[in-house]
Amino acid sequence: MAEVFSVEKLMAQAQAETGLADFGDPWFLAPLTALVRSLNEEADLSDMGAFIQGGSLLKSLSERLRLIQLVKDHPEIEDEKVEVMAEIVGLPRTGSTMLHRLLACSSELTSTFSWELLNPIPFPGETAGGVSPRVEAAEQMTAIYLATMPEIAAIHPIDPVGYEEDVLLLDRSFVSTGYATMLKVPGYDEFLLDFDQTPAYRELKTWLKLLQWQAPARRGRKWLLKSPHHLTALPALFAVFPECRVVMTHRTPVQTVPSYASMAAALTRPNTDALDLKAIGPFWVKRFRRSLSEVIALRARHPERFIDARYEDVQRDPVGEAKRVYAALGLAFGAAEQAAMRDWLEQNARDRHPAHHYTAEDFGLTKAGLEADFAFYIDTFLKN
Repeated sequence: MAEVFSVEKLMAQAQAETGLADFGDPWFLAPLTALVRSLNEEADLSDMGAFIQGGSLLKSLSERLRLIQLVKDHPEIEDEKVEVMAEIVGLPRTGSTMLHRLLACSSELTSTFSWELLNPIPFPGETAGGVSPRVEAAEQMTAIYLATMPEIAAIHPIDPVGYEEDVLLLDRSFVSTGYATMLKVPGYDEFLLDFDQTPAYRELKTWLKLLQWQAPARRGRKWLLKSPHHLTALPALFAVFPECRVVMTHRTPVQTVPSYASMAAALTRPNTDALDLKAIGPFWVKRFRRSLSEVIALRARHPERFIDARYEDVQRDPVGEAKRVYAALGLAFGAAEQAAMRDWLEQNARDRHPAHHYTAEDFGLTKAGLEADFAFYIDTFLKN
């Protein structure tokens, strides 16, 4: 197959467009090379897919250059004290998004906003104070995103000025399960399974320092993060953020895996003309089985670091479950937090979003097969 992307050419283009040369520690070349190889050899990219992914790779490399230069120009960024109180993890489609946005209502916490994740580095000429021009840019990007994939609105509501998953920062390190969600890149995913993600999490901490440096009001508040990706890298998370607790969300994989397969299909469709729906489900079954097995083993060694939250409980009493998690984390729950949570729930009522339609069979799955594949997880967390 003809080469679609070249690591060397992408890096040279990023340098030419930014006028910068220093990419920092070259550790990122291993995951970038694995990703580019999969894009060239496995992804079956359409013309649109090649355009989208080429732009994404170039943006990540350019922002890497800008981050290195910004820290050189402002070494005080590295002096920012970043403490992550909790990371919300779990299989996708387990209610983690709702829980994230409720827990982030605490006046003691801060979290990552969608607009700053899309463009974490200030635009040229941007000054402190007021509304960042990156907000308008995020609104425009979100509109394009939803126009391209309208079904996403029913699966994962996106608010340009709301909280979003910090995994978008890990994308800049080319270490992310997000790539396998929107692309057929099994070779890259196999690489990631055994790759030590600690350097990527060190960079995640630097990104958080940058965001905090831009918004001094965040100082003194602890960070709340959320992404299913972290299920694949808890040892790295604990190594870089030793104070971090894990809030683990749970829901039967009989429901979550087909739901996530539907989301992956929607995200993959713009990138390829050779979408195989029946292959998506088995891919994620294998991936999630491994991640959950590793987490269960890790929990046995560090049970004190985990707080559990079941999907059914969060849906039944979202404010009550958030209050319970607050208590486990040692956070205060007052009238302001309760009012903010109820306001968010009112503004994001499920009936305001379009319905999400799919079946397990659409993605090569069956209820019986999922029950058997994930019996070890269901028996551990969902039987009582």
